[in-house]
This record gives sequence, C-alpha cells and structure tokens, in this order.
Amino acid sequence: MAGAVWKGSLEFGLVNIPIGLFPAENSEEFELHMLDKRDLAPVGYNLINKTTGDSIDRSHVVKGYEYEEGRYVVLSEEELKAANAEATQTVDIVGFVAAEAIPMYFFDRPYYLAPEKKGLKAYALFREALKKSKKVGVARVVLRTRQYMAAVYPMDNILVLQLLRYAGEFRDVKDLDIPASTTKGSTVSAKELAIAIELIGKMAESWRPATYHDEYHDQLMTYIERKAKTGRGR
Repeated sequence: MAGAVWKGSLEFGLVNIPIGLFPAENSEEFELHMLDKRDLAPVGYNLINKTTGDSIDRSHVVKGYEYEEGRYVVLSEEELKAANAEATQTVDIVGFVAAEAIPMYFFDRPYYLAPEKKGLKAYALFREALKKSKKVGVARVVLRTRQYMAAVYPMDNILVLQLLRYAGEFRDVKDLDIPASTTKGSTVSAKELAIAIELIGKMAESWRPATYHDEYHDQLMTYIERKAKTGRGR
C-alpha cells in the first residue's frame, strides 16, 4: 500500500480522530502519448519536441502507446475505434440489479443521458420502467480508450449514467492498521459505543446537497483576487 496522500483528522461534534488518507483505487488507465510523427519523440502540451526542444506544428502530432520504455506504437482514431467498433458507440446494458446492491464506493463519475428526437418515447418508457421496478441497469460503455462498467438509473426525468469502478481496481487494505470489529477483540466499550451512536443521532439531518459547496475554493479565489489587486493576499 502506498503512503498516505494526506494526514489530518475526522471530526464530528467533540470527537476528533487522527487519520491518514490512502488511495483506495488502483486505476489501470490506457495512456496515449502525444508524439512527433517525424521521429516519434514525445511532445509536450506546449507543442515542443522533448528530444530536440523545437516547436512543432500541430499537424505533426500523432498519438502513440508506449509498449516498452521509449518505444511507441502510433494509433489513429480509426484504429482505436476499429478495436471494438460497436462498443465505442453503445451503452450496452447487461443486467438489472437493486440500487442498494451496489456499494457506494463503486460509484465514480456521473453523466446525463439525453435522448435524440427519434428516441423520446423509448427513452421515457425505459425511464418509467426503471422507476417502477426500482432497478438499476448495469452496463458496459467505452469512453475514449477504456471500457467502463456503469450504472444507468433515473433521476427525476433524466437518465444518469454513472461510471463504476471494477472490483479489481480497489487496493488491498491488509497493510493498513485497522482496529478490530466491535463484536470481538475491540477496545471499544458498550458505553462508549452508545454515546457515539447518540451523538450521530443528534447530528442526523435530511440530505440537502445544495447547502454544500467548495468553501476552500471560494476562500482561495478571494485570496487570489485580493493579491491580484494589492500584491498581498492578507
């Protein structure tokens, strides 16, 4: 297990628990590099040939996969699509499960699915069927250069496609020092547990996502704007 990417504390009420933040995902992205098609040298985002240091024209940029260190196979957009032509344009639903059957930590990035004009009736029918059955569609979809597992479900009147992580993407937790369950071998007493449960109950509330926003971003932008005007952040 990699080291902690962040260390701090988990707080609620007067409770403060020192914690470390460890990456749980072991992503297997298929990475393509920008290359100068004349010598297959890597190209920076500012269109600089990293070998010669020369600026190059965008027309000379191609995409390539590094199969060995410093050695690339150039791939065109047509070749990427040809690898699985149907999957690149299809959300292929392979089954249906209860929404609560998918653990929250599997959920990744959401997308809206909107119908084309010819698909309005079928879209509405599928949406209402999902609502009535209280099921979630489990699908496969290819985005860019990777196939994802996804969940398709209704949110009010729109369908959402939520990318899911594969089970194999989660890192093993065996190297982390985690306390034992409260049912056996734990240092947590029944009284302490009862107090913690009572505190959670007092802080329970309805889910209102609109009340939350990125306060750190707001404060940082205020600091930047002030520094841009005065030369000082404070």
